[in-house]
Amino acid sequence: MSKHVISVKVENRFGVLARVAGLFSARGYNIDSLTVSETEDESISLMTIVVRGDDRIIEQVKKQLNKLIDTIKVIDHPAGSSVQRELALVKVNAQPQKRSEIYQIAEIFKAEIVDISKKTVTLEATGDPEKIDTIIELLRPYTIRELIRTGRVSLLKEKD
Repeated sequence: MSKHVISVKVENRFGVLARVAGLFSARGYNIDSLTVSETEDESISLMTIVVRGDDRIIEQVKKQLNKLIDTIKVIDHPAGSSVQRELALVKVNAQPQKRSEIYQIAEIFKAEIVDISKKTVTLEATGDPEKIDTIIELLRPYTIRELIRTGRVSLLKEKD
């Protein structure tokens, strides 16, 4: 089963998020990530949902989402036709003799050092999901103390 990115424009109203999440849980579909924010129009929110499934399951999900009363538009974001980004905060153990190695990883991935203590360094990394996966794997040998990812956001690319 492959990951699919679906964006759902909805009315910015109380309870919409619960109805969308309920639709997935009622059908036994797991959401890998979910981000929600206002759009350029504050009365409309955009949900970006990453879900695993084959084409049949994704079509079912899209049809069900379109049936929800607050749904304005449902868009599938096929790989390569959208710009997708995530943000991750990663706190790693940072012994003084290892800090320069961690700083080099941060520099290579254009990550920001956002906090330093005697024992740890916290990095902020942004980029496509594969970039985030890679920096996390490179930081694992230093012992990750805490890790959080925002979930994916995605916009379709313009066609010329």
